[in-house]
Amino acid sequence: MERPSEGEERSREAAMVAAVGALRRRERTVAEMHEWLTGRDVRSDVIDAVISDLTEVGELDDDRFGREFARDKRELSGWGPERIEAALVDRGLERSLAESVAVEGHDEQLERATAQVRGRFGELRDDGDRNRALQFLARRGYGYELAYDAVRRAGRDAA
Repeated sequence: MERPSEGEERSREAAMVAAVGALRRRERTVAEMHEWLTGRDVRSDVIDAVISDLTEVGELDDDRFGREFARDKRELSGWGPERIEAALVDRGLERSLAESVAVEGHDEQLERATAQVRGRFGELRDDGDRNRALQFLARRGYGYELAYDAVRRAGRDAA
């Protein structure tokens, strides 16, 4: 294997410093880092080397990113698994990984969805309120069946 020239070595070091700085500002997926470096006119062989190095030392980890993203979106934004999965795929995670980290137990989803309905709508007085609550949960990424159960539970709890 041929040793990289001094200019190539400096280019790789500069790309690495820039990439680490970008990761300090915001965690990224491998795909996002690739796109970020491409946008800075870094050569593709240098991008591959930098991403490989960052992955090897644990600075760039799609699995960790996905799990943290899913946890944050569940707890802070109230998102359901379908919306989390779609967002992760949009950020460049493989669908199988996105699906596995977005999964949450049925009881936990139901509890979170029910709390959101209570917090957002209070008492569900009629079919219009229940329909709005269902649509709200669907936009948040909850499956229809679970959303329906959450609306029913929120209605029962208010009664």
